[in-house]
Amino acid sequence: MAFVDEPRTADEGGAGQDSRKREQIMRGASQVFLEKGFDAASMNDIARAAGVSKGTLYVYFANKERLFVELISSEKREELFRIVTLDFDNHDVEAVLKKFGRELCAILTKPYYVKAMRSVFSIINRMPEIGVEFYTNGPALCTDLLRQYLEAQTKAGVLVIDDCALASQQFVELSQSGIMRRVLFGVIDTPDAEEIGRRVDSAVVVFLKSYLAPVAARV
Repeated sequence: MAFVDEPRTADEGGAGQDSRKREQIMRGASQVFLEKGFDAASMNDIARAAGVSKGTLYVYFANKERLFVELISSEKREELFRIVTLDFDNHDVEAVLKKFGRELCAILTKPYYVKAMRSVFSIINRMPEIGVEFYTNGPALCTDLLRQYLEAQTKAGVLVIDDCALASQQFVELSQSGIMRRVLFGVIDTPDAEEIGRRVDSAVVVFLKSYLAPVAARV
């Protein structure tokens, strides 16, 4: 599976850039990065795979690092906002969290996503800005979306949370407990939906024991 699954409709390039050409380059780069990995891939390889000249490639991307970041960041934004959604007016917190947790874990444990994370980890020491951008366009988006939902439910009296940003981070970590690190280190393969559901359901139980408002306060 490629880093880029579907073409973007909006022109994300700079002035004078052709969005279709940009997409063509990113698809070629996706193929090369998946086949060779970040370090072994070269701009020459990417230009050949994309069917463009090396000069054209540099018009769109200053270097391999920026191209890599654009690939993983764009793909994450697209898939997260296409799949992970929250209805702030839905006060059935248990059901909402179970759905959110399942969707998020299913994305994060996909083989191509795991490979992208491993690639980022392999270069983060020499290029920490890539790690920051990867986090900002992925995990941070998820936790902030959940924070907004938790704030809405706290305001509605369904939950009692003093720090919704912290609580959202806690739930995201809980829902991945026992899965994410083992997948990243190759201890286990991609978990099936049943295993993800079991982990997420347990996380929801723990979370609500801490933050669900007393029944009297919800009536």
